Amino acid sequence: MADDLTDHQYGELLAFRSALRGFLAWSEAEAKTHGLTPSHHQLLLAIRGWACDEAPTIGDVASELRLRHHSAVELVDRAEQRGLVVRQHDPVDRRVVRLRLTREGRSKLQALSIAHIEELRRLSRSLPDLAALGG
Repeated sequence: MADDLTDHQYGELLAFRSALRGFLAWSEAEAKTHGLTPSHHQLLLAIRGWACDEAPTIGDVASELRLRHHSAVELVDRAEQRGLVVRQHDPVDRRVVRLRLTREGRSKLQALSIAHIEELRRLSRSLPDLAALGG
């Protein structure tokens, strides 16, 4: 690709960035309508979306959410107080504490995730073709 970008490419990048910012603002508002803070929504998704066989630890979600460990501990504490998550000792290594969603946490996350998938489908129809920007 040449070093010079076209006006069209700049416009498409702007459209994509604007769509991302709009989606994030929509996502935060949607979390609030379901009684969650945006941070709690992200925490629930990080726990449920964890791709390993074992449930994540606080360190795992801290890394996933790009938080310092103590900030993740505070976030989990607040979510646990609200009945969204529970801490459970690992059955093999009792020193390890794993995070799991409660029934309420799962229910709120499912409702939010359905709404997010619908919004992403709607947005995808109006997003620029990013693959075409390279050529």
